[in-house]
Amino acid sequence: MARLHIHRIREDAARDDDARILVDRLWPRGVRKDHAALDHWFKGVAPSDELRKWFGHDPEKFDRFAQRYREELDEDASGEVAQLRSVLRDVDSATLLYDAKDEEHNNAVVLLGWLRDHRSGF
Repeated sequence: MARLHIHRIREDAARDDDARILVDRLWPRGVRKDHAALDHWFKGVAPSDELRKWFGHDPEKFDRFAQRYREELDEDASGEVAQLRSVLRDVDSATLLYDAKDEEHNNAVVLLGWLRDHRSGF
């Protein structure tokens, strides 16, 4: 399994980043694409607009958000979860990038946990 990390997209790329993958649905306002140094952008692995708006980065809603987001990941309606897993099979390490200010209560934290729980297949 690829070693997985998460970082805010506004942080500089680390030297050991094998693959840098943006996992937000919206492009981070004010971030230049050349600064992001992305290898992939999987919008479809991000929470649905409805779920994202409901959550609103409210830490009190995080547990319910995480549960609902995991259900969306299980459904993989866009097929991008499968694409992400395919990329992870081909790299030694990957950094999942997000833009939320809260480093503990965001979609990348949930996605990282979900990927670790579903590590078979990559």
